[in-house]
Amino acid sequence: MVTIIGGWQSDFSRNWAREGNEIADGFAEALARGLEETGLEPSDIQTGHVGNFVADMFAKQGLLGGLFAQVHPELDGLPTSRHEAACASGSMAVLAASAEIEAGRYDTACVLGIELMRNVPGQQAAENLGAAIWQGHELQDAVFPWPRAFSDLAEEYEKRYGLDYAHLMQISQVNFANGRRNPNAQTRGWQFTDKSFTACDEANPVVEGRTRKMDCGQVTDGAAVIFLASDEWAAEWARKQGRSVESLSRIAGWGHRSAPLSYRSKVKASADETYVFPQVRRAILEARERAGIDLAQIDAIETHDCFAMTEYMAIDHLGLTAPGESWKAIEEGVIEMGGRLPINASGGLIGLGHPVGATGVRMLLDAHKQVTGTAGDYQVEGAKRVQTLNIGGSTTTTASFVVENAQAA
Repeated sequence: MVTIIGGWQSDFSRNWAREGNEIADGFAEALARGLEETGLEPSDIQTGHVGNFVADMFAKQGLLGGLFAQVHPELDGLPTSRHEAACASGSMAVLAASAEIEAGRYDTACVLGIELMRNVPGQQAAENLGAAIWQGHELQDAVFPWPRAFSDLAEEYEKRYGLDYAHLMQISQVNFANGRRNPNAQTRGWQFTDKSFTACDEANPVVEGRTRKMDCGQVTDGAAVIFLASDEWAAEWARKQGRSVESLSRIAGWGHRSAPLSYRSKVKASADETYVFPQVRRAILEARERAGIDLAQIDAIETHDCFAMTEYMAIDHLGLTAPGESWKAIEEGVIEMGGRLPINASGGLIGLGHPVGATGVRMLLDAHKQVTGTAGDYQVEGAKRVQTLNIGGSTTTTASFVVENAQAA
């Protein structure tokens, strides 16, 4: 297994461009604050990994691994790499760093996810993020490609099982409410009316197709960093620091699957399958299998909710209900704080925010906080094991991790 020592995330409500900051400034702050938060020294880091989707388009900056040494001279010479898988970029960085530790190449790794997205007009941002669709082959008539893609998913659920928009809005309400508890949430100060979570065209206007404003995750500037270590290195470090084992967590299991780039190809292939996205289901189950657990042993979930429909799909693929019956878990309050299996206590992508390349890393950090009892006002009481689900594109890439307290049986 691989130990998570800790990490840090930025305040997702900030607009870096308005502050006069570049992506390198966000990177420097995350790295420095992460080291400060954990008590690690730059000399403790043996390898660096960056999760990022589209800095090339938003910031005109590639080769992000070079930012480690650029912003911290003591890291000159550090082996680094960047990882891209759309919204799952951060999880790919975590997987690569974990593999290096498990292979014995290094004992420690810094994984930093980052995205600068609020420095361009909304339409340009939508076009940049559209790099993860099958360009020239799908969604060419959409003004906003991703809201349209998940509108199409809503249509698919409607066709296969039936779908009530009120259930999607209950997901959004839960995640916005959770975001109010999170001091880093982009929407923590937002105000809503009684009509905000209805099909009211004025209070909740249509963005594309069936997707409305309150269905959507946020366009966010932000960074998150976590520090990973071999179990042996982490145990010795904690002993020297006088830290308890309970302050650490570990990645007990992981799942990683890919599917065709095209949304239509995936849905067509699953027409006779049990699940709309079989590879999402496989990644979820493989993470649990590697951890040696089942759903009953999970205390909370951090899942991808780039749109409310994405979480609706995740609920049945995670196994909380039978396929097409996610509404049952929503109506029964299962997914709420205090429910049997809270989802997105952090606020998720809808309530907390979605700096694309940082999201997978942020999920791991929030899972670490939950299982070490350090999540503050959004702590799930007694949480010792959390599963994450991070999706890139129209489920073209899926990654799932099981994170547990380092003392968990």
